[in-house]
Order: sequence, then structure tokens, then C-alpha cells
Amino acid sequence: MRNMIILPDFRIHQRDYLLKISRAITAQLDLQVVLRMVLDASIAMLGGEVGLIALRDPDGQFSIQAMVGVEADQAELFEPLLELANSDPAEFESNELQLRMRLVSRKLDMNLRQAISLPMKISDKPLGIIYVFRPYPGTATLDDLHILQSFADQAAIAVHNAGLYQATIAEKQRLATILDSSADGVLILDAGGKVLRINPALERMTQWDAHYAVGRKHRDIIRWADPVPKHTLEAALQTDWPFSTDYPNRSTEPPDTFYVEGDLERLDGMTLSVEIKYAPVFFEDGSLRNIIANVRDITRFREAEEMKSTFISVVSHELKTPVALIKGYAETLQRDDAQWDTATIKRGMNIIVDEADRLTELIENLLMASKLQVEGIVNLNVYEEVAVDQLAAAAVERFQTQTNKHTFVLDFERYFPTIEADPTRLRHVLDNLISNAIKYSPDGGTITIGGRFGSDQIQVYVRDEGVGLTPEETERVFERFYRANHARTRHTSGTGLGLYLVRAIIEAHGGRIWATASKPGTTFTFTLPLNAKRKANGKT
Repeated sequence: MRNMIILPDFRIHQRDYLLKISRAITAQLDLQVVLRMVLDASIAMLGGEVGLIALRDPDGQFSIQAMVGVEADQAELFEPLLELANSDPAEFESNELQLRMRLVSRKLDMNLRQAISLPMKISDKPLGIIYVFRPYPGTATLDDLHILQSFADQAAIAVHNAGLYQATIAEKQRLATILDSSADGVLILDAGGKVLRINPALERMTQWDAHYAVGRKHRDIIRWADPVPKHTLEAALQTDWPFSTDYPNRSTEPPDTFYVEGDLERLDGMTLSVEIKYAPVFFEDGSLRNIIANVRDITRFREAEEMKSTFISVVSHELKTPVALIKGYAETLQRDDAQWDTATIKRGMNIIVDEADRLTELIENLLMASKLQVEGIVNLNVYEEVAVDQLAAAAVERFQTQTNKHTFVLDFERYFPTIEADPTRLRHVLDNLISNAIKYSPDGGTITIGGRFGSDQIQVYVRDEGVGLTPEETERVFERFYRANHARTRHTSGTGLGLYLVRAIIEAHGGRIWATASKPGTTFTFTLPLNAKRKANGKT
């Protein structure tokens, strides 16, 4: 049995214990250490033999978190006491508690004859229960309860602080995860413009490693390439931003948000088009605490805008040409002051028909591209047995009349199989690829259309000997509105939709298409399953 402190100055001992526990609560992050100190002090002050603390979990059930005087593997023997607490936590000093304590004492083979317990609360919210078991009978005095209450309050403070600490850690980890997984760059600055943190996305954008970026000035990390934006963060700070709403380059965001757009100069010398939104964070007294910068890569957005502008310009030109020719020949043929022979009339009518067909094809491509943008896939309503080698031969026959600079070669394996497909759509694919091969090899050369086949698919290619594509262009050439930027092909007609639609048609059949540099020229290759209908429906 532990000796109870019975000296007249036990209040001094109680004070010393409470001070020691208070210091531990301030310095210790380990809740178990503090709870054991509380139990040691409680047992010493009350002459106890065994002590335990049970904490309440989120479901409202009590479970033992700290024990003194017994081994850890004996915790389950106290289950009768916990059952009472879980059923009626108010019965801390009931006869039932004393009866259950004696039952526990027999199982422990210890002489425990009195149980003192009190709830641990913060703002009347129950957090747990503290128990002290004494080896002699009797009833706890008011002084006993006051002493135990002082330690129970300390334990409650420790539990509450531990909960706050864990919540703070969890929130910090959550915010760190959000920052680290964000696709946008995030830059956190102090009030003086020094970098406190950058996330991985901004590391990739700027090529600055976070370890070297922290502590540097904002202008060291965010370096603008020419032309430098007229209004930068440094300029805004000089105009009393964010304390004044009267500053340049106001954004449509909240009134204290500052917006900048320009080309960012990376550490490796390359540039990146970005937009940055700066938002201030204030202390309670209104002084500036931090500046949070959200950095977004808008390179593709700018390219898309440029492609759209180019597309509108090209489409306008492409529409004007056939319309002008149709109108011109129609007006010429209907002149009352001229007598046209049959050959001239036939030639003029043929041109009108050809240009009308060209106009129709352009409109159909625009409609198909618009529908594809909405629905995400080209719908194939017709499936027939299609001989792709014969379809290619027919296409070559049509295009041979349109050029005298090119030689066409058909290179299909013998016994080339037929496939289930939409013949009209596949004709569109072959016509587009052969037309591009002619268009982008202005000096002529050989254009080869060939095919190979396996047990479950065919592979078809169209190869030219033209100006060719760069590796970057082979990746992007199937994008909507994209056109290769070669000096020799810059003035070539086209809307930038052809290959975009070709890829959509091939994928709708369950196949795929890609481009490779041939040196000279380019090779476009696509695969199609032998049973495109089953493949497209996902029943392979």
C-alpha cells in the first residue's frame, strides 16, 4: 500500500503536484505521460493503491487510457467498472460502483476496498473519468473529493489540449495535402514579400527547388520576361495595396485581390504564360500578415485562343473563296450580252458544282466538329463489310486527276481482309490523309498507301515525302484547329479540323491513329479492329 501524505502541509504537496503537472501540460506533447503524472499525484495525495483514467471516445463510450499500480494486461479486469460508466456515467459514488470494485479486487488478487471517482470535464463537456482505489474501507471525504477534483481538472485540460493539438496537426496535414496536390502553383509570402513556401506545382513551373526558393524575394522567383507586365506585385505594393482599393489592374475578384498576367521566365531560361492572383491575409489588428499567390499556367489557353482566331480567319477565307467563284461564274453565265458555247457553259457549271461540293464539305466538317465537341464522339449508324484496300484504290484514282507532281503507290498485303465499318466515314479518313499528303508535299514525290493485317485488326498507313512534322507537331497535329507552322505550308488552305475529325472517326470505330516523321515526309498510321461494331460497343 502506498503511504498517504498526512503531513499538516499536504496542501503544499498538492500545490507542488499541480505545478508539476501544469508544467508538464505546457511542455509535454505526450498525453500518456501527463495522465500518469496525474494518477501518481492522485494516488499519493489520497493514499491510494491503484489508479486509472478512462477517456470518452467519439461514440460516447469509455475506455482505459492510463493506469498506475497494475500491469497493462490487467486492464480488461476493470471492464465491470467501465460497463457501469457506459450505462450511467452519473453513478461515480454509488453502491454499485463499490460492489463492482470489490469484484475487480478479487480478480486482481489485491486488497482494494474503496473506490473514489470523478468526471473529467471541460465547459461541462464530459471527457473521461478518473478512479483512485484505496486499500481500506470508508467513504471519501469532501477534502478527498476536492483534491481529486483538482487533479481531474488538470487531466481534463491535458486531454482537451491534446485534442486541440491533434486537430491542429490534422488540419495542417490537410492543408499541406491540398497545396501539394494542387495543379496550380501556390506561393506564400510574408508581409515583406519574402517566400515562405512554394508548392510542387510552382516548383515545376518555375524550376525553382523549394529549398532554395524559401527566404528569397518574390521578384527572384516570379521573374517576368519581355514584355514585362505594366502592373506587378511590387508596383501594387508601392500604391498601398492591399489597404487601398484604388490601385492599377483591379481584377473582378474580391476588391483586395490583385491580378497579373504575362510570360514567366523560368530558372532554365524558358518562358511560361501564367496568370497570378494575389490575395492578402491580415492579422486581427488589420496589419498585413501574408500574401497568397495562386499561379495558373495559361499557355494552352493562349494557344487555344490563337488557334481559334486563326481558325475564324481561315474559315472566313475558305468560305469566301467558293462563294466568290460560284457567284462569279453564275453571274458570268447569265449575262444577256454574251453568247456562250456549250463547252464554256459546261466548264463553268462544273466549277460551280465543284465549289458547291467544297462548300458543302466545309460546312459538314464544321457541323461534325461542333457535334463532336458536344457529344464527345462521332456516332456511326452504318456498319457494312468494307474492303479498305479497294477504298484506298478508289481514292487514289480520284486524286490522280488533281496532281501531276505525285506518284501514288498502293502497298496492301495480299488477301487483305474486309472489316465491319462505316464506309462513308472511312472514305472521309482516306481522302483527308491523301489530300494532306498532296498538300504538304508541294514539290511532289511518292505517296504510298499501304496496309498490313493481323488476327484481330488491320493497320493502314499513308506516307508522303513532303516537309514533314517535328516531334512536338506529331503529338499535337490531331488537336482541334491546330495547323503545322512551316514557312512553306503557312499559306496552305485548311481549317485545322481535318485530322481532328479523322481521329474521332477512327476512335469511334475502336481504333487509334498516330503520326511519325518519315525523313523525308510524314507517315500517318491507323489501326481498325476486324469487327469495328463489336469493338466500338465495348463487347470485345
